[in-house]
Amino acid sequence: MKSFTTLVVLALTLCCANTYAQTKTYHSTSGEMIFSFATIQKGGNQINSNLRWSPVFNFQGLNNYDFTQHFGFFHGLAIRNVGFIYEIPGTDTLKKHRTYNLGIPVGFKLGKLENGTFLYGGYEFELPFHYKEKLFINDEKEDVSSVWFSNRVNWYTQSVFVGINFPRGFNVKFKYYLDSFFNKNATETINGVQSKPFANFDAHVFYIAIDWNVFKDVKEYGRKKRKQQQTDEKSYSYNLSNNR
Repeated sequence: MKSFTTLVVLALTLCCANTYAQTKTYHSTSGEMIFSFATIQKGGNQINSNLRWSPVFNFQGLNNYDFTQHFGFFHGLAIRNVGFIYEIPGTDTLKKHRTYNLGIPVGFKLGKLENGTFLYGGYEFELPFHYKEKLFINDEKEDVSSVWFSNRVNWYTQSVFVGINFPRGFNVKFKYYLDSFFNKNATETINGVQSKPFANFDAHVFYIAIDWNVFKDVKEYGRKKRKQQQTDEKSYSYNLSNNR
């Protein structure tokens, strides 16, 4: 029995070692354009949100592990500009809320990894480190609040995402935040009266992001770019010499 167990452990070790040896590991970086909305309930009433476009500053770096040509894993670090816009019903008042988040995404890839056509999905843990809100009345900016590590939002938030990657690096992702945007226990004092402005305010942000080269090997991309430059330079020199 002991010999059998030893053989099983040895076989599993060799299998794992072989899988690890065949794993393609690389680093990738990208930015993204975010088009966000939110599901909003305030005081039991449903409120519609407006489209918010945030092209900057959204950046992520990923470590990729392609175990086979069809399955891979990734994790990394990211900075995201996440928020939403809504109008207070029956008024000419519009509010914008956003946070900059430090994120830790983890996920998997499934499909044709070699040619860049695959689905992916995962989970992200994010730490909001800067909060800003803006108040507009009749399209005129009336007030702006900008705070580092504000208690108006939760100290962390969680999200899930799915996406599809196409050849040549084009990428589309959908993401939904599991936690409410605001800290419902946050307090504020106005004219000596303390209140909880977000106690009955439930907002879950979701967005569609468009980006490029999310899973492109940085080194491989650099090599191809240098090779193309060398080819262009040789072609230019050849044409120049023939035209003399």
